[in-house]
Amino acid sequence: MPNFASVDEQIAYIKKGSAEIIREADLRAKLEKSRSTGKPLKVKLGMDPTAPDLHLGHTVVLRKLKHFQDLGHTVIFLIGDFTGMIGDPTGRSATRPPLTREQIDQNAETYKEQVFKILDPVKTVVDFNSRWFSKFSAEDFIRLTAKYTVSQMLEREDFHKRFRDEKPIAMHELLYPLAQGYDSVALEADVELGGTDQKFNLLVGRELQRAYGQESQVVLTTPILEGLDGVNKMSKSLGNAVGIHEPPLEMYGKIMSISDEMMWRYYELLTDVQLPEIEKMKRDVSSGVAHPMALKKDLARRIVADFHSAEAATKAGEDWAKQFQKGEVPEKVEEATVEAPENRLRIDKLMARVGLAGSVSDAGRMIKQGAVRVNGATVRDPTTVLDISTSVTLQVGRKIKRVRPGIPGTGIVTETLPS
Repeated sequence: MPNFASVDEQIAYIKKGSAEIIREADLRAKLEKSRSTGKPLKVKLGMDPTAPDLHLGHTVVLRKLKHFQDLGHTVIFLIGDFTGMIGDPTGRSATRPPLTREQIDQNAETYKEQVFKILDPVKTVVDFNSRWFSKFSAEDFIRLTAKYTVSQMLEREDFHKRFRDEKPIAMHELLYPLAQGYDSVALEADVELGGTDQKFNLLVGRELQRAYGQESQVVLTTPILEGLDGVNKMSKSLGNAVGIHEPPLEMYGKIMSISDEMMWRYYELLTDVQLPEIEKMKRDVSSGVAHPMALKKDLARRIVADFHSAEAATKAGEDWAKQFQKGEVPEKVEEATVEAPENRLRIDKLMARVGLAGSVSDAGRMIKQGAVRVNGATVRDPTTVLDISTSVTLQVGRKIKRVRPGIPGTGIVTETLPS
């Protein structure tokens, strides 16, 4: 029989990094019953294998699943190989084409490999919702759709907006929340996890379980993680993401580029450090007992160790310190010659010109993140003007470029020039 922690201890650990629990009283009741019977809760997280690579934003909810696993409950990582072919309409303003079976199968294999960087593969139940949906008949689907109304579906913000704007809503999209909800029926889930953007789908699961005569699952949502810019949702398309397959040094460097304020959010959502310890860290920084840089290094080390190894994290920290704290620059650095009026150019434009950023706006975003160094010093203002008549070394993560010298100059010019 599992030796469960007290209900209060479990709830405190579960609430760390959670956005909302529907309903907390139900969760408490389920945990009390679990302790008295010795039967673990069934905790479900479903993911459609719509993209092959995960970033740290995806791992927030995976880590919450791990917390239930740490507490001795049965966690089910459900790969939506059937629902993935429908396509989740969450956050979509238009219908997207379904993925092929081949795409789904390929992505599913990479998902399994990646999630076990966080979850214990021995203790994790991996399932596929095609296991029950492949057996569904037309009659089964008709009976499922009879459990929900069109008006209920239109309460979903995405659908409501498209309906109001007279944009098409495909019939298969209306099936998606029902299919995801039925997963909870098939698994008899006690708890389902998802990001805040999944709240509607998760609540459909509660409704369907009641409709099928089951006790409703508890819904737990996790926040959407901000990217390295500290503003926008972490996304590879926005260039503010940290992929879990990135090399240790690159991952370490990106974490070190976040603001001191954002560091606390990353501690809460991306580590297993509990809230009392995080609060103590904050007090230590406020009182001057601890320096934010040291705590950010610890955060970067923890995250790199999770996805690589403790040894790789230690080496990444050492390499980062050599490059960015001690000012050591490799002997072989790519060089570029840039012509500009009076040999003066804004740093964001210079970065775009020498290929360290895809565009001026992209460069500005990275500069504001604190991810850019000029001659070893961090620059946070995209309007900073550089005198490039002398050698200037630009560093963005592991990428380093040296602008070739011309007439001797003074280095960084602080005044702002017109765009």
